[in-house]
Amino acid sequence: MHAIPSPSRRLRWPLVSATVLALGLVAAGLQFSAPARAESSSCADAVTTAPTGPATVSAEAKAPFGKVLVVGSGAYAGCSLYLLTSDQLHSLSGADFACSDNANALGAPCDTVLWPALLTDGAPIAGPGVNPTLLGVVTRTDVLSGMSVQQVTYAGQPLYRFVFDESSDEIEGANLFDPVTSPPGTWYLVDPSRGHPATGQAQLQLETAPVGGTGPDETVLAATMNNDFSLFPDASFPVYTSSADSGHTSVCQGECAAAHWAPVLTSQRAQAGPGVDQNALGIIVRPDGTHQVTYKGKPLYLFYGDAYIDGLPYGPARIDGAGLSTPWGVFNTIPPLS
Repeated sequence: MHAIPSPSRRLRWPLVSATVLALGLVAAGLQFSAPARAESSSCADAVTTAPTGPATVSAEAKAPFGKVLVVGSGAYAGCSLYLLTSDQLHSLSGADFACSDNANALGAPCDTVLWPALLTDGAPIAGPGVNPTLLGVVTRTDVLSGMSVQQVTYAGQPLYRFVFDESSDEIEGANLFDPVTSPPGTWYLVDPSRGHPATGQAQLQLETAPVGGTGPDETVLAATMNNDFSLFPDASFPVYTSSADSGHTSVCQGECAAAHWAPVLTSQRAQAGPGVDQNALGIIVRPDGTHQVTYKGKPLYLFYGDAYIDGLPYGPARIDGAGLSTPWGVFNTIPPLS
C-alpha cells in the first residue's frame, strides 16, 4: 500500500515547453472558432476590469443537461456558467480558491483568462428560473491585481465562464476533469434548482493505461468525462472504490471529495459501455443531495492525480491511485467484469 500524496501536482514536462505548447493549443482553438462570431464580446473574453453594475444570473436549457445557469444580461448574456468542485476547499479550510491567479503550467491565470470569474458590483440579480436565495457573493483579492472585487456564487459555489465557450450555445467546460487548477477538480454546469452540478448521465467504459505512468498496462473501469471539450473530448479516467465504504454509503466527504477523490456524479443511472456490466451500476444519494455512481454497490471515485489533458502537462494517461492508503480507506481500481 502507498501513502496518499500531497494535493500539489508535479509537472511531468519541462515548464517552458509545456507552457508554449499549451498556450499555442488554446490560441489555435480560439482562432478556429472565431470567424463564427461577429459580436464584439465573446463568452471567452478575459476579465480585465471591475464591473460597473450588478450581474444577472438566469437559467436556460442546454442539451443534454437540462436547465443550467447562464449569464442573464449584458455583453455575455446566455454564456454558460460553471462551478469547480475543488473550490470547496476554500470554505472547508480557508485555502486559496482552486481557480485563482496562482501559477499554473499554462502560464495564464485561471480566474481571469482560462475560467473568467463572474464578477458583480452589488447584489446579483436573479433572472428567470433562478432561486434568489441561492445567489450570493464572495470577496476576492486574487482576480484583479490590487483590487477587492465580488464574485457571484450560487449555493455557495463561485461561478465562472470558460475560455473555450466563445458563443452562448457552447458548453465545452461541462464535466471537464481539470489538471490545471490547484488542486485539480471537475468543472460542471450548474443546476438552478439547488445549485448542484448538472452532470447529465454518467458513462462507464474500459480504459487501458500504465500503472504509475511507467508500470505495466492495466485495463480498468473508467468514467467518461470532458463531454464537449474540443481539445480532449469524451476522455476516460480510471475509477476507484474505497475499502472503507460499506452499506451503499460513502465515507469520502469534505476534503476527501473536494481535493483527492472526486465522486463520480450522475443525473440518472449510468450508461455502461462495451465490457461493462450494466446491471452492476447503481446510484447512492450523497449527504449533499448529489447522486454518485456505484459499481456492485460500491461508490465510485476519480483520483485527482489521474487528471490530464492529452498533449498538455500532467500527462499522459496513467493509473496513479491504485493501492493508495488514505484516511478514507484503501482505494483500488476495478478490473473488467469483476
